[in-house]
Amino acid sequence: MNRILISLFLIFVATGLRAATIDTVAVYSTAMHKPIKAVVIKPAGYSKDSTYPVVYLLHGFGDNYATWVKNVPAIKDDADLFHILIVCPDGSRSWYLDSPVDTAWKYETFMANELVPWIDKNYKTKKERTARAITGLSMGGHGALYLSLKHQDVFGAAGSMSGGVDIRPFPANWDLALRLGSYAQNRDNWEQNSVINLVPLLQPNALALTIECGTEDFFYAVNEKLHEELRYRNIPHDYTTRPGVHNWEYWSNAIHYQLLFMHRYFTKAK
Repeated sequence: MNRILISLFLIFVATGLRAATIDTVAVYSTAMHKPIKAVVIKPAGYSKDSTYPVVYLLHGFGDNYATWVKNVPAIKDDADLFHILIVCPDGSRSWYLDSPVDTAWKYETFMANELVPWIDKNYKTKKERTARAITGLSMGGHGALYLSLKHQDVFGAAGSMSGGVDIRPFPANWDLALRLGSYAQNRDNWEQNSVINLVPLLQPNALALTIECGTEDFFYAVNEKLHEELRYRNIPHDYTTRPGVHNWEYWSNAIHYQLLFMHRYFTKAK
């Protein structure tokens, strides 16, 4: 057996011995009176004698808590590589907000006030905001920035991939009118729940931010506007564009850079 084959064999064996494990949990939401499922990815060697930073990873519209693991199983390798917990909660079609027109939908409350404390209680996490990050794709990109800007005491870093960071140009899409009411009759709801309008909540360097979007994505224009708004207000952030559309080929590449950004943030914040 030549030297290359021996090396590949050793890598294969090592990978087999060190592999992330996945829990599927149900977290009861008092605010919504129902259990909500989540996937929790634990890195190889997870031990209750150690504590770990956490990345909350949000899915897009029409997907669920299991979609990330199903479509990008390599995120388990990233959990191993960066020694982090990854939590993928179910956000249904909520846009991760508390609906002002339907009190049954309180996903902002669930995410910030119920899920995070539950994870901290049941897993060996580092409980400082500087060891907690959130990111997501599409609806989840909106959710990650929305939640982090409104709850800067909870999250220290945030990201977005192909995020719907300004929902106002899409009044007839993705159940938004069900969550916020029609745009024509409930314009304030749309203004108050668009990420781009929450930027004034930020002070420079209050959050570590990484935002990216494919140049052929239908959300590209609103991401460009968010980038310009952050620049105008002197808010440091990473902004990446590359050729790509709104699909899993793009996100399966983007997520590794997002997790690397979070890892570097965690390491620097120690």
